[in-house]
Amino acid sequence: MADPSAATKILLPESEMPTRWYNILADLPAPLDPPLHPGTGRPPAPDDLAPLFPMDLILQEFSPDRYIDIPEPVLDVYRMWRPTPLHRARRLERALGTSARIYYKYEGTSPAGSHKPNTSVAQAYYNRKAGITRLTTETGAGQWGSALAFAARQFDLEIRVYMVKVSYDQKPYRRLMMETWGGEVIPSPSQRTASGRRILQEDPDSPGSLGIAISEAVEEAAGRGDTNYTLGSVLNHVLLHQTIIGQEAQKQFALVGDYPDVVIACCGGGSNFGGLAFPFLHDRFTGNAPKAARVIAVEPAACPTLTRGVYAYDFGDVAGFTPLMKMYTLGHSFMPPGIHAGGLRYHGDSPIVSRLVKDGQVEAQAYGQVGVFEAAVQFARTEGIIPAPESAHAVKAAVEEALAATREGAPRTILFGLSGHGHFDLSAYEQYLHGRLQDYAYPAEMVAKALAELPAVPGA
Repeated sequence: MADPSAATKILLPESEMPTRWYNILADLPAPLDPPLHPGTGRPPAPDDLAPLFPMDLILQEFSPDRYIDIPEPVLDVYRMWRPTPLHRARRLERALGTSARIYYKYEGTSPAGSHKPNTSVAQAYYNRKAGITRLTTETGAGQWGSALAFAARQFDLEIRVYMVKVSYDQKPYRRLMMETWGGEVIPSPSQRTASGRRILQEDPDSPGSLGIAISEAVEEAAGRGDTNYTLGSVLNHVLLHQTIIGQEAQKQFALVGDYPDVVIACCGGGSNFGGLAFPFLHDRFTGNAPKAARVIAVEPAACPTLTRGVYAYDFGDVAGFTPLMKMYTLGHSFMPPGIHAGGLRYHGDSPIVSRLVKDGQVEAQAYGQVGVFEAAVQFARTEGIIPAPESAHAVKAAVEEALAATREGAPRTILFGLSGHGHFDLSAYEQYLHGRLQDYAYPAEMVAKALAELPAVPGA
């Protein structure tokens, strides 16, 4: 590369792909509050989680080690698309007339079209290693379900995906992706589980939620010895696997002699956000950063967990099967409006991300979906890539940061995560382009009702 600073696409060779995941638990300024067993109210022992997860993942969930080696079979699958490119958004910069330098880390080059295979491949590998032959999971927009269907195929595993009903109806091609890779896809809530039947009895027209789909997937896995549950976000080991994104970005910034002032990623459960941001927070915590980068998590205004939720112990699912986690939550019974960013329709958030927001290490912002799609279309018309609705939240925040830099007359280097493409979300773009896309008012009464149902945790 003759002049790295003039590059538009910054690439790493396969030989430079990170071979360890970064574990931010080793560097947090204060330890996390422990998860609590839903039955006993005490921190679970590893054996308590064994009906759902292989022991390798359970140990990663609580590991104090700063780095964990990536197994060679996982690296071998990663090489199908990793390292992913870092782009300089020069055309967007010109369109905005901004003094800022805008970069985006693009994860849409994976077979499933998003960042999700970084953890689905690892989880499939560890389950296969443990002798498991079948997996269940939930999916919102379908990105996680398609990623796990792809990963399960790599390790010869069966998979059943409970897909949130509103997304099942909105995104048929995501469902077809899963089925092409051999996955079975069930709209949730369903008649197949006790928790799904209960929801349908209460509301036959329920659009579903990630909390309901999680309950269904957990309930099925817990009842079968050959089956484990897999989760696409929230838990520590999931965010751990995603940190290959930020580690690659650090190497790519070193190639061009730059470093971000601001790191931005969309945040639903936290996997994409943690994957990009945690390695840069490591720089901050250890004093290795050339400058202190602000870190921003972006969420939908219709499901504003970090910006309007409460920091409390809550279940990760509607039925209360999961451990209680200390996190920002809108209440586990909250039913988010049917926005197109299905991957961000979750009542809670990662305990790690929540703690970082609570302690002021991470900022949180929320935007309505009309403004988000406006930014997404501007990005598509300048940079050529059609963003997933989830990723478009980060685009919106990056545009606002760039405009702020111009108003302030200050140089600013902005990095955001383009976590996936929107090729299967074109119906949402059709609604926006024809003026039919709507913003949803913040459902204050529904949130208040859900928060009133938070579990009582003595001493928490």
